[in-house]
Amino acid sequence: MNEKEIVLSTAYLAPVEYYTKLYQYGRVWVEGFDHYAKQTYRNRCVIAAADGPLALTIPTEKGDEDKCLTRDVRISDHGNWRRVHWNAFVAAYRHSPFFDYYADEFHRFFEQRYTFLLDFNEALCRWVCEQMDLAPDMCPTTAYEAVPAGKEDFRELIHPKKDFRMADPAFEPVPYYQVFDARNGFLPNLSVADLLFNMGPESLLVLRDSVAAPSLTTKKTF
Repeated sequence: MNEKEIVLSTAYLAPVEYYTKLYQYGRVWVEGFDHYAKQTYRNRCVIAAADGPLALTIPTEKGDEDKCLTRDVRISDHGNWRRVHWNAFVAAYRHSPFFDYYADEFHRFFEQRYTFLLDFNEALCRWVCEQMDLAPDMCPTTAYEAVPAGKEDFRELIHPKKDFRMADPAFEPVPYYQVFDARNGFLPNLSVADLLFNMGPESLLVLRDSVAAPSLTTKKTF
């Protein structure tokens, strides 16, 4: 068993890269005591729509963002986002091999109102892990450490504005079937929802095969 530990940010239906860390590390700490930042995966996921990548963002209540801790961030009801997101998932994945299998349980997350973003993300993450037969040892942080002792720090490395090819040599995304790949080609490192709806029980194998061997120094290009 891998005894290494890692610290991750919370994330809304995080990208595949994030879930390779849940697969790879012996213990995963999820940060709640950092200062909340927008335009991250904390409240955003990216799926494969007919016209290419589509970002879905959860609105949060406005506050003093410079001082607000991630654990205190509340979800806003602005823009009827739950229905918008659900409709986007249906449009993108209704023809995927496994969407119908997971749809009823997945839909419940967009019917229930969660107060805090951290709680919503955690509930979704645990549900996704159950569907993949993935059982990570996940723990919430109890205080903020600028340099986490004895842990690898990926809180800001898995980020929509950072190229995973440069930021994370341990992640080698292997192509898998996607609904619109004939039109758009394979789109790497999308939300785990894309992987789950397209690959179902084989998602865990994709995670396993996307962890690069330590000796590999060259990266695939897509």
